[in-house]
Amino acid sequence: MRINVHAGHNPAGKAACGAVGIINESTEARRVKDEVLSQLRQLGHTVYDCTVDNGTGQKDVLNKIVSKCNAHAVDLDVSIHFNAGAKDEKGNGKTTGVEVLIYRASDITRTIGKRVADAVAALGYRLRSDKTSPEPGVKVNPRLAVLKNTKAPAMLIECCFVDDRDDVQLYDYRSMASAIVFGITGQRVQSAPETDRAEEGEETSTGDKNALYRVQVGAYGMKSNAEAMRKKLQKAGFDALIVQA
Repeated sequence: MRINVHAGHNPAGKAACGAVGIINESTEARRVKDEVLSQLRQLGHTVYDCTVDNGTGQKDVLNKIVSKCNAHAVDLDVSIHFNAGAKDEKGNGKTTGVEVLIYRASDITRTIGKRVADAVAALGYRLRSDKTSPEPGVKVNPRLAVLKNTKAPAMLIECCFVDDRDDVQLYDYRSMASAIVFGITGQRVQSAPETDRAEEGEETSTGDKNALYRVQVGAYGMKSNAEAMRKKLQKAGFDALIVQA
């Protein structure tokens, strides 16, 4: 496939940046976007990054995104966003959830959007729907600029809510990106088990058999989530360190 992907809004701290809550939309949307681009490329797809970092205002950001998207002949435009408005920073034990916005119910994005919404919901998020929904988790909104003005079929993914603690505690940008990629392509990036790699000759007898190799198990937007994972690993008997990227 040939796919445009962009993170919504200007970067954090600039005019027309995204929502701010427990996490920051502009920051996390770019993390998810970068991972989506990486995974799609690993799977052999042609992908273009249409993110805008220098808009002078909301309208300018949208116009520049649309212009970047329309410069490429693609099968799909994908806009990465995070939602806001839950106002549940303490947490109530329920997620506010995920939704995928599309231009019209008859587009191919209805099917793809449903797959994306279902893949994200499988991480633990609630599917958000309303009277416009042709499918659970998918909403029709013909007024949004990136859906209305791009040439290719487009969808806007609201990954989860920045101001819902339950959403944020579930959130991990790599898992979110993997769900989005799987929803779009039906494929997942696979890594060969270490034993298989050794059998293929990727390790040699010159290696230190007593060496220990640490593997990152998560990346989190909140330090508290990273600390919780570290405690879980330590309780299981593993060494665990937190490194700020």
